[in-house]
Amino acid sequence: MAAFKHLWRNAAFRIGAIVLALLVVIAAAAPWLGTVDPAALDYSLINRPAGEQVDFALPDGDSVRHTLWMGSDSFGRDIYSRVIYGTRVSLLVAISVAVIAVSIGIFLGILAGFFQRIDALIMRLMDGLMAFPPILVAIALVAALGAQLWTVIVAVAMPEIPRVVRLVRSMVLTLRAEPFVEAAVALATPTPAILRRHILPNAFAPLIVQGTFIAASAVLTEAALSFLGLGLPADIPTWGNIMAEGRVQFSQYPGNVLFPAAFLVPTILAINLLGDGMRDALDPKFAKRTG
Repeated sequence: MAAFKHLWRNAAFRIGAIVLALLVVIAAAAPWLGTVDPAALDYSLINRPAGEQVDFALPDGDSVRHTLWMGSDSFGRDIYSRVIYGTRVSLLVAISVAVIAVSIGIFLGILAGFFQRIDALIMRLMDGLMAFPPILVAIALVAALGAQLWTVIVAVAMPEIPRVVRLVRSMVLTLRAEPFVEAAVALATPTPAILRRHILPNAFAPLIVQGTFIAASAVLTEAALSFLGLGLPADIPTWGNIMAEGRVQFSQYPGNVLFPAAFLVPTILAINLLGDGMRDALDPKFAKRTG
């Protein structure tokens, strides 16, 4: 509790946490906040302006009257509902990518930093992966595995793993030279115990911060893939898909792009603010400079 109070005093962390909490609520309440099915088509409502009240046709032949808060797209779908449901996809991708990248990065980073025999092999593989632009790696993996949710998550996570590996390796190499680790080695403490008691606890805070930056990058990369038509199928509402479909008619209907962008930008900004706030609060050197 004391640690959370310390974090909460940081303005960047506080703003990021509030915005992300609001987005989580929106994602969880999407079935109630969304006015209609985000994939439902009604060709009589193509490109309607924001704020217009319409009768939306239901699959059973009935209709429901509601307000197009953000207008409709070129297929007659309610943009508001698609943006609300797109929050779920973006947050799921962000969390999944961060967990996968950090988990694999910790494992490989510890192996590289603590076991010198395989250090060179692991790091050369990571250097090779970092030689390619992340978006190109993601595009290649999606093209090879197919455009599905889990393949997009894996494709976005793969380019992020080398960052975590290099971070963990550098921390392990530094901590190995500390007196408390050398003492544990001298006392013949098993290697798993050394890693669990001395290495990972000291690497926890930087990894959490790195995970937030990875999550922000994942949201942007997923949106970029969808915008290029290489991400999730068009029937799955994502902010990138909505903007991709609206860019063709941007001059006539700019809201089809600007409304999802109005959710995408604050999400990335909030995650970055959260990471900045955690870094500032958990970094002893920064605390000393500002104290």
